Amino acid sequence: MTYELGILGAGNMAEAIVRGVLSAGKILADRIIAADVSPQRRELFETQLHVKTIDDNRTVAAQSQVLLLSVKPQMCKAVLEGIADVVNPDATIISIMAGISSSYIDSALGGKHHRVVRTMPNTPLLVGEGMAAIAAGRNATLVDMSKARELFESAASVIEVNEDQIDAVTAVSGSGPAYFFFLVEQMISAGVKLGLSAEQAHLLACKTAAGAAKMLVTSTDSPEELRRKVTSPGGTTHAAITTMQSMGLPETIEAALQACASRSRQLGM
Repeated sequence: MTYELGILGAGNMAEAIVRGVLSAGKILADRIIAADVSPQRRELFETQLHVKTIDDNRTVAAQSQVLLLSVKPQMCKAVLEGIADVVNPDATIISIMAGISSSYIDSALGGKHHRVVRTMPNTPLLVGEGMAAIAAGRNATLVDMSKARELFESAASVIEVNEDQIDAVTAVSGSGPAYFFFLVEQMISAGVKLGLSAEQAHLLACKTAAGAAKMLVTSTDSPEELRRKVTSPGGTTHAAITTMQSMGLPETIEAALQACASRSRQLGM
């Protein structure tokens, strides 16, 4: 049996990708197989997605035309070495492992010029609003890149970048959702301190974030222009923005993204 898509590591991101391709009709459920050490994750894939699962990475690697590597980065060495002698030599290998280079993946698989596409998606894939960057490894073909693009486009917007830009992508979009969650978290906390109930503050902050995000992606105005339109000189918004600027928020954000990219490089192989 040969499967169109094989998955090593059936975590949340792999689940989001599979839900996307299934809902779009790109691949049928019986043409997908996934391996995971967790019985709970295997059960979820079987019962909710109707995808065959096993606990044997080697079988998946040997039988898949496209192989998605979605294990944790710290597990990649053992996983790759464990499948090196059986992985389909004609497979397109797509990795979502943070910090793990395509050259390392090829080397760990025996250095046989495997066609690796390195990617960095983010968690909004879970709601069909993801962002994914894809980068061709040295041996990847246009066909491989097309397969990677198709895999993510069901639940995300996709851009192509050079592999040496992936750490920057991680800082901006890969980890980016957490920055917005953190901002909304702080807005809720501040709203409660200003006298709102927790429920009121939560609704106000979350709906404001959702509405602002929709404006960002639908408006022809830049983020700076959208901000300017809300910020009347000497007004309430101006008071908030100037306070953020005076307390070094722009510098803090830049430093945070630099730290994220640096950590991605440190995790790299």
